[in-house]
Amino acid sequence: MSLRTETLLVVEKTMPHERLDTFLRAQFPTLSRGAIQRLIQQGDIRVAGKPVKASHPPRAGEKIEIHWPDARPAAAQPQEMPLDVLFEDDDLLVLNKPPGMVVHPSAGHEESTLVNALLHHCAGQLSGIGGVARPGIVHRLDKETSGCLVVAKDDPTHLALSTQFAGREVEKIYHAIVCGAVTPERGGIRANIARHPSHRKRMAVTDGGGREAWTSYRVLERLREAALVEALPHTGRTHQIRVHLKHLGFPLVGDATYGNRQNKRLTELTGYDAPRQMLHAQKLAFRHPRMGKKMSFEAPWPEDFKGALAALR
Repeated sequence: MSLRTETLLVVEKTMPHERLDTFLRAQFPTLSRGAIQRLIQQGDIRVAGKPVKASHPPRAGEKIEIHWPDARPAAAQPQEMPLDVLFEDDDLLVLNKPPGMVVHPSAGHEESTLVNALLHHCAGQLSGIGGVARPGIVHRLDKETSGCLVVAKDDPTHLALSTQFAGREVEKIYHAIVCGAVTPERGGIRANIARHPSHRKRMAVTDGGGREAWTSYRVLERLREAALVEALPHTGRTHQIRVHLKHLGFPLVGDATYGNRQNKRLTELTGYDAPRQMLHAQKLAFRHPRMGKKMSFEAPWPEDFKGALAALR
């Protein structure tokens, strides 16, 4: 039986310098640009009922029809692994992801990922957005980041949650242990983020180009040569909190990618050497797509996070 799902978008304003694939990437942040381009090439995405090119500039009033294809079987294999489930119903589940767990299979991480665990846990009840049967990973956490993560079990839930994330309707609160004496006590940073010009696996604050990014923070506790802060990412860019806090001069404790020098200094002064970047998705709140009610979840700190606080107090 076909499980095709259709979505209709109406363009609100003309964007002469924007491409259709880039526009849709912003609407569906869980999809890669390549996946969107494939859907356009296959004719699954049409404008005013006609096939278009990925470079088509969206115009006000245009109707974009998206026909989500039936999902292919997932390449990843189900694996029975323990999951810390904070909430689950027929539409979605919210997890407390442990540090060290990779979300998506990739080169060098083909097994023991969150996707492998969810394929077993959901037992066939999966979102297929993007054309591959898989658990609907609506947003991502880095391998070493712990905490709240929501997963969609079906396409309508996946699409609805993606829309909430893209529309900045989801509340996300992170706890981070950072190097240095953070000043001021609370503040924010609005600075675009782009791929680092010479280190392609890193992101960086950029003066021109990049994507808009906004993070606010407040100090929760002052520690020895460090601080526990609460960070609110108002946008959802790759490595956003890590990059913004580094740019302010307070990189995450344990973050060798963005704060190697400061972490070496921290270890010299305190004797503490963090096993990973100390970032935890403490709280996640969103509107349940089917029931329409606001739901809020909190994940307890993992043991290594509590250990870092104890060592630096």
